[in-house]
Amino acid sequence: MWLLFAFLSAALLGFYDAFKKQSLRDNAVLPVLFLNTLFSSLIFLPFILVSGFVPHFLQGTLFYVPAVGWEVHKFIILKSFIVLSSWIFGYFGMKHLPLTIVGPINATRPVMVLVGAMLVFGERLNLYQWFGVMLAVLSFLMLSRSGKKEGIDFKHNKWIYFIVLAAVMGAISGLYDKYLMKFLNPMVVQSWYNVYQLFIMCPILLLLWYPKRKETTPFHWDWTIILISVFLSAADFVYFYALSYDDSMISIVSMIRRGSVVVSFLFGALFFREKNLKSKAVDLILVLIGMFFLYLGSK
Repeated sequence: MWLLFAFLSAALLGFYDAFKKQSLRDNAVLPVLFLNTLFSSLIFLPFILVSGFVPHFLQGTLFYVPAVGWEVHKFIILKSFIVLSSWIFGYFGMKHLPLTIVGPINATRPVMVLVGAMLVFGERLNLYQWFGVMLAVLSFLMLSRSGKKEGIDFKHNKWIYFIVLAAVMGAISGLYDKYLMKFLNPMVVQSWYNVYQLFIMCPILLLLWYPKRKETTPFHWDWTIILISVFLSAADFVYFYALSYDDSMISIVSMIRRGSVVVSFLFGALFFREKNLKSKAVDLILVLIGMFFLYLGSK
């Protein structure tokens, strides 16, 4: 069952990436990210309040948020900083790069999770997994060649580094999720980390963006900003629920979720009219084959 939830989360993430790209087109990044945290918090705040004041109404359901103390909240606050760091890098990179390049780079995240699991949890890679890792590295090198056709030099383009850093922080977040889901309720983590991200974004917006708002790209409202929060919240809800299963594997779930690249790639091709799709499609196929070998090696 947790595999089905992982696939559903992947599809939702693909739409999330597409709406994020649309929201960031000719738009200020930090206000869009702030509104994302705001709307995500508003989605989960009612569950926190109802669970606290009328607990019998949600008890026994997937939406119940148990009351926890500081010994739990400190772990969730750390989760908020990790995720928000990934988002900040990812949003800036997404704004300045084609979706058909960002997607395949993000799809290498399961490789980082595997390497992290090897270093942190002492896991060892088998032959299938090593082959999947090598294919992912090869696809990244080929993607850099595709990027050069659009004037994107992977070695000297800071937005590429932003996307890579976002992927690294996302992999760290995935490993941390594996740890948290061993002893925490999924709704506690998801609902509270969204709220904490909102509080973290407030000073970032006021100190970094607001004083220089007239010197940078102006902010304009786009209805897809709401859709970012809706699809991300749904994708994460299903993701955390998948991880709550005792037999679930973070390496498999992380790999399946990166399948969202197929959806985002199609959006980049059909709606954003991005270039060099044939060569990028080859890179994407290599990523997907690599993910398949990761799956074989993790069964």
